[in-house]
Formats: sequence, C-alpha cells, structure tokens
Amino acid sequence: MESPKDSVESAKESAKDAVDSAKESAKDAVDSAKGSAKDAVDSAKGAVESAKGSAKDAVDSAKGAVESAKGSAKDAVDSAKGAVESAKGSAKDAVDSAKGAVESAKESALNAVGSVKQNVDKLAENITTPQESLPAKTDAHELKSNLEWGRPGFTILDVRDRQTYNQGHIMGAMSMPSEELVDRAVSSLSKSRDIYVYAESNEQSAQAAQSLKSAGFERVSELNGGLTAWKEIGGPTEGVVESQTAPGADEYNVVDRLKDHAETQQKKV
Repeated sequence: MESPKDSVESAKESAKDAVDSAKESAKDAVDSAKGSAKDAVDSAKGAVESAKGSAKDAVDSAKGAVESAKGSAKDAVDSAKGAVESAKGSAKDAVDSAKGAVESAKESALNAVGSVKQNVDKLAENITTPQESLPAKTDAHELKSNLEWGRPGFTILDVRDRQTYNQGHIMGAMSMPSEELVDRAVSSLSKSRDIYVYAESNEQSAQAAQSLKSAGFERVSELNGGLTAWKEIGGPTEGVVESQTAPGADEYNVVDRLKDHAETQQKKV
C-alpha cells in the first residue's frame, strides 16, 4: 500500500505534468493565435493593397474616359462647325447661282421681247390696213356713237387748262393743255392714232388740231361744239361739277341709246 508521502509526491508529479501540459497547450494556442492573427493581418494588407490598386485603376479608367469624352466632344464640335461653314458656303453659292440665273433669264427675256417687238414693227411696216378717212370735224352724235359702241383705237383730247378740265370733261378724255399739247402727244400717242380734239371754242379746237397735224399726227378731227354740244346730246361726263349733275335720260338705258343712235344715222342721210 502506497504511503501518504508517496501519494503526495505522485500528486505533485501529476500536477506538475498537468501544469506542463497546460503550459504547452497554452503556448501552442498562443502560437496558433499569433499565426492566425498574422495571416489575418497579411490577408487584410493584401486586400487593402488590392483595393488600392483597383481604386487606382478605376480612377485612371475614369480619367481616360473623361479625356476620351472631351476629345470626342471637341471633334464633334469641330465637325459641326465645319458642317455649318460648308452649309453657309453652299447656300451662298446657291444664292449667287440663282441670282445669276435670274439676271440671265431677265436678259434673255428682254432680248426676246426686243426681238419680238422688232419683228412686229417690221410686220406692221409691211402691212397696210385700209382705214376710213377721218373727217376734219366730227359732230357730238358721231363721237358719242363711237364711244358707246366701243369703236377701238381712238383718243379724245381736252386741250383746255387743267383747272377747267377738272371741273368737267367728256368721260375718258385726256387732259393735254394747249401749251403742252404737242410735247405730251408726241411722247404718249401714236402718230397714226385717231384723235378727237375739243377746246373752249371751235377756233381753239381748230388751232389744236392743226398743231397736232403739223407735228406729224395723221388722223386728227375737231369736235364741233366742244363740251357744250356733247352735254346737249346727253354725252357722259365726269369732273367736280359734272358729278353733281343728274344723268341724262339714256345714260343707263340701252333701248334709249339704240334709238338715239338710229336717229343720229337718219340725220346723216
């Protein structure tokens, strides 16, 4: 049987072994923890470095994208500016071309008109149309008949002064005061046109007619009795005073005009 002393020694040995074992286990645990902590730290450092690298790459990529976008935007702006300038140039060329075409067309049209006019004038020179002789004097009935029935190609000239003309004159008559008669007639009327002249008196009408004939007008006739004779037969008039005068019986009546024309023709027989 083991003595108490041996038991104590055995217990001491067991306790010592247990302590040594615990120390060893604790040391292993500490070493393992240190290793794990070191590995964790190294892994964390690697992750941080990797994250830094990725962030740097992302920043560099973003910078590259921004620079590329700036370059593309600049190229697009330059291209747009070039297109605008090109369009302006094309538009200006088109406008200049159109102007040139218009001017050319105008010139061609004027040349064509001039050529046609020359041809017509030549034809007119070669054509002789027989005309009834115009009497040296014409009564109011005859002139009124010509006017009402639309006889073409004649002009009525009022050679009184302009103020008197404005007061009242034969409808459609042109004002050409005697002092400017020849100059205005030459510049505005054909020398072969039928012209009927009236003035304040038959004597003045005769003088005006003679002036026109001397200027080369071939068909000139005096209106016998002038405006007074015209108004006596109800011929249409216009002017400040005439607008206040009631129209004649046959002014708007075709039947009365026909009767008046028939009576006029009978008077001539």
